[in-house]
Amino acid sequence: MALFTDDISINTLIGSGSAISGNVKINGFVRVDGDIDGNLEASGNVIIGENSRINGDVTAKSAVIGGIVLGNVYAPESLKLLSSSAVIGDISTKKLQVENNVIIHGHCISLKNEDEFEKASSQHLDAQSIKSKAI
Repeated sequence: MALFTDDISINTLIGSGSAISGNVKINGFVRVDGDIDGNLEASGNVIIGENSRINGDVTAKSAVIGGIVLGNVYAPESLKLLSSSAVIGDISTKKLQVENNVIIHGHCISLKNEDEFEKASSQHLDAQSIKSKAI
């Protein structure tokens, strides 16, 4: 009998030395060890290796980041930032774990309560939308 219902097998691997220009949408679990110039959206979990660079938003169920993300991170279940990581953008998650020496430059929403999280995320997205239209 399995203890976990989530599939932990990696569906997609973007290897070291790979570079993708454009948005990437993946069904399932993905590990990125290369570079992406565009948004990354996954229906499952995301692991971003310590030598990875993403110039775009990251959206996933949960994420572990070891590299650099120049964009917003939305991981409603959980987000772990390793000591080699940097996020230059806003973060939204219910559970945040940050190691020493992490760089975060942006707003961070981390609320465990589902209703409070959804309300705060919605308000932040509304404020971002208004700000982007005003500039």
